[in-house]
Amino acid sequence: MKPFDTESDSLPDFVDPADVPERPTSAAASSGPATGANSRRRVEWSGERSPAKRGRGGRGSRSGQRRRDREPPADNPDAEPDPHEVARTIVLRQLTMAPRSRKQLADKLRQRGCTDEVATEVLDRMEEVGLIDDAAYAGMLVRSQQASRGLARRALQQELRRKGVDEEIAREQLDEIDEESERDRARALVDKKLRSMHGLDATVQTRRLAGMLARKGYSSSIAWSVIREAIADAPEHQPD
Repeated sequence: MKPFDTESDSLPDFVDPADVPERPTSAAASSGPATGANSRRRVEWSGERSPAKRGRGGRGSRSGQRRRDREPPADNPDAEPDPHEVARTIVLRQLTMAPRSRKQLADKLRQRGCTDEVATEVLDRMEEVGLIDDAAYAGMLVRSQQASRGLARRALQQELRRKGVDEEIAREQLDEIDEESERDRARALVDKKLRSMHGLDATVQTRRLAGMLARKGYSSSIAWSVIREAIADAPEHQPD
């Protein structure tokens, strides 16, 4: 008998069968459909993509690209801001806090770095739509200062000038103040002040009252006339 079998499937006696790789079974080698892990491996080895992956890379990706194409481009943070829009924002913020004259708003724009050309264009437009009105502002300022501080014409003129109101506009507002109403306000101020100076000598009272009315802008003629009347009418200065 020959030491080796002549058939192709026979092994030599000295070869360990465990060292010989297994041959694929007939079921695995057949062309039938694969299932389970073998199927997943076959798809991966063949480089094919699953339907879900094909969908994401196909029509879905094209629709996503169309959506991105329709979206407006993002704002460029490095873009230079519109100087007119910046000036309008500053003016509106100032007017929201308190009424302002045109001169006050122009000073604020210059302080914030706006050019005179841009400031003029923006302020002109604000006047056209009625957001800036120096005549209305001057009238409001006169009434409020009369009611809260009792200011007379001369002090009111200084206040309007300090706020940047045009001289002609200021004069129109001050001309509406009549002397009789101004005298009444002076008398009310003197009567109130006298109540806090009770017991002082009449000369001291006169001097202090005259200084107060002068600081509030009253003329000397109105001041001395009102002071003499008030002191004469005061109960403490009445003859026994």
